[in-house]
Amino acid sequence: MTKAIAFPQYGGADVLRPIDIELPAPGPGQVRVAVRAVGVNPLDHKVRSGELDALFPVTFPAVPGYELSGVVEAVGAEVAGFEPGDEVFGALMGGGYAEHALVAADQLAAKPATLSWEKAAAIPVAAETSERVLDLLGVRAGQTLLVHGAAGGVGTLLLQFARERGITVVGTASEANHAHLRELGAIPVAYGEGLAERVRAAAPGGVDRALDAAGRGGVLPLSVELTGSADRVLTIADIPGAEEHGVRFTGGAEGVESYHRRGYAAALALHEAGTLRLPLHRVFPLAEAAEAQRVSEHGHLRGKIVLTV
Repeated sequence: MTKAIAFPQYGGADVLRPIDIELPAPGPGQVRVAVRAVGVNPLDHKVRSGELDALFPVTFPAVPGYELSGVVEAVGAEVAGFEPGDEVFGALMGGGYAEHALVAADQLAAKPATLSWEKAAAIPVAAETSERVLDLLGVRAGQTLLVHGAAGGVGTLLLQFARERGITVVGTASEANHAHLRELGAIPVAYGEGLAERVRAAAPGGVDRALDAAGRGGVLPLSVELTGSADRVLTIADIPGAEEHGVRFTGGAEGVESYHRRGYAAALALHEAGTLRLPLHRVFPLAEAAEAQRVSEHGHLRGKIVLTV
């Protein structure tokens, strides 16, 4: 048996509780990882609450967690490139809040010894999402991208990917995070009344594309106004708003394997160059997963929340 944190029903963070689960045996194409750290994402509390039941149905008791770092403990048939003892990080379809987890081998990457467990666990979801949204938006070098929620886990990595591609980013964030955005090469603007005017002042040449990574009310119609078309706006955080305003929502189904590989490669290239910035908003032990999700749900983060095992 191995220990995990699970929720036996939909509800608030207080439904999360420790349980014992059977130690999983890897099947074909799978790797069993002894978990060292787990990234906490908005998806975690949205799935736990039942908000995304139609998109991400679960079987109770459900163990959350969609990204991790750890040590390969066992490999299944048809797995090449990994063996017990390898240090890895990667994405999985739930089950990360545990001492051991099964991960598809094609969703894993080798962890450099110079990259900490906590920061490695902060890469997979943000890297895949960043690569995906830049592709889906079709934003190119020399263009300007508006990012709402730019200081969070996804935004922090997205800004770095965009900078490497010659894309100018205007990022919305609370004023406490403006210095952080400047360090990542973005032009910060504050939330609130008058946002459209502040964005126009920051980008006098106009905004070519916009991404909503925050899910705050009102930013989608404003983004359509600033870019000139709903086709130029994407959200990863507001499904009802996307339907209301004719904006595309992306949740990760589009070519996910390719985007993971490309995202990992882009993040590791930045790490190799010594320029990767992965601020950790807070680090909690696995036993405090409920509190970690409460902090995540509150928002206004700078970087990622991570659990250590």
